[in-house]
Amino acid sequence: MNTDPLDKLPAILKKDLDKNLCTCMDVPRMDIINAIVNGATTLDAVKKETYAATGARCCEQEVERLIECLTGPEPRRRGRKWRK
Repeated sequence: MNTDPLDKLPAILKKDLDKNLCTCMDVPRMDIINAIVNGATTLDAVKKETYAATGARCCEQEVERLIECLTGPEPRRRGRKWRK
């Protein structure tokens, strides 16, 4: 059972968690992740909760990718399953 939401993210989206994802509104990546985990599962909800993507909107695509990763199904485990 997966309890850490960061486990759902690809490595590239786990970088610089303490740095601003939304530079226009000074919103750190981790604040956006926390908003999504706590129920802001649409771009509009993340905007209302964090003000991210309300300035120049250049971070919208990355916010949407975070939503997709964090609210989607569990990632598949890689590796082979050996059969007898």
